[in-house]
Amino acid sequence: MPSYIPDTHTKRWVVLAPDRQSRPHDETISEIPVPRVCPFCAGNEHLTPPEVYRIGEGTPDGPGWHVRVVPNKYPITDIHEVIIHSPSCEHDIESLPEEQVVRILTAYRDRYRFYSANGQVIIFCNHGLAAGASLKHPHSQLVVVPKQIALDALSIEPVTNIVAKQGAFVAYCPSFSQWPLETWIAPNKPGMTFGDMKDQDFPDVAILLQKTLQSMSSVMQSKEFPMKPIGEQFLYNYYIYHGVNWFIRIIPRTIHRAGFELGSGLSVNVVNPEDAAIMLRNR
Repeated sequence: MPSYIPDTHTKRWVVLAPDRQSRPHDETISEIPVPRVCPFCAGNEHLTPPEVYRIGEGTPDGPGWHVRVVPNKYPITDIHEVIIHSPSCEHDIESLPEEQVVRILTAYRDRYRFYSANGQVIIFCNHGLAAGASLKHPHSQLVVVPKQIALDALSIEPVTNIVAKQGAFVAYCPSFSQWPLETWIAPNKPGMTFGDMKDQDFPDVAILLQKTLQSMSSVMQSKEFPMKPIGEQFLYNYYIYHGVNWFIRIIPRTIHRAGFELGSGLSVNVVNPEDAAIMLRNR
């Protein structure tokens, strides 16, 4: 059972979740592919816990779905779900059809609303082994943290170094960026939570999210970029801010945090956010 341990000198907390050690790790996301049965692929619905949400046709725990949500068998907190992006084991947001990205965002919003009264809803995606994924099949996760737990999370940063605009939303590289090519997507209108999103908003966010990931991948493979991805072709994390003035923070994984960062709490970004925005805009 997960438990919360506070730091005696600060407002920071640690979640103890030893059951996470038992979660499966998919050898197919290492450099040497090893055939295995993927529990997230269509036809293998019986290998997951009973689903709690789906977009698409068919009956629960059967085929016909576009997006599927199931409880996480190895939870971080008492409420922890897996949002399976699509039946495809190979294609993720940067290569899926736009309408599928809209479905994923819709699932995020619906599950956010479902749990908003239970605590702080955190939605995040780990893409790639070195980014924290344990299974190759593209998926995101939703975790609910009790409201009394103070989260050590960033708030919205001012809009600078704009990469792209789409409808009422903007993608930009904040001056405070802690990671090379870090990009945020946010609505122009302040005061909203992610649960306030309307269906008609999702195509614009889907376009920005997909184009940003595509641009990041392109830049990271180019000669002008000063470093290469860690271990795999394209690794990234993103999360949706849990509170008012929501944003999506996308972090491509090109560097490891080392002793200075861990010992000081300071981040060293080796790519100026202004230059990052220019590189991403030109893709």
